Amino acid sequence: MRFESFSFGSIRIDGITYEHDVVIDHGEVRKRKKKPSQKFRDTFGHTPVSIEEQIPWQCRRLVIGTGTGALPVMEQVELEAQRRKVELVIVPTIRAIELLKQRSANTNAILHVTC
Repeated sequence: MRFESFSFGSIRIDGITYEHDVVIDHGEVRKRKKKPSQKFRDTFGHTPVSIEEQIPWQCRRLVIGTGTGALPVMEQVELEAQRRKVELVIVPTIRAIELLKQRSANTNAILHVTC
């Protein structure tokens, strides 16, 4: 998987530009479907990552890129990662990309591309 560029509002992976949050699940890229988490928006001031979403749990490590740090991750996600024995790494998206470039085997990701 080649991460070619990242800037506010877009990310380019393997020659395709995405202008929305993405989920990487075993090397496949798809749009993050955050609608199930939107009901928590008022509480967090931003639509958080919640266990209501389709989180790609079938991995040893899950990297969540938080944009510039604004994307909240609900505590239930952290607890579910512990329960599943999945290493959860929550970092700004630019750092998440660096981690994915270094070691992506058995790693899935959710990457926020704005704020």
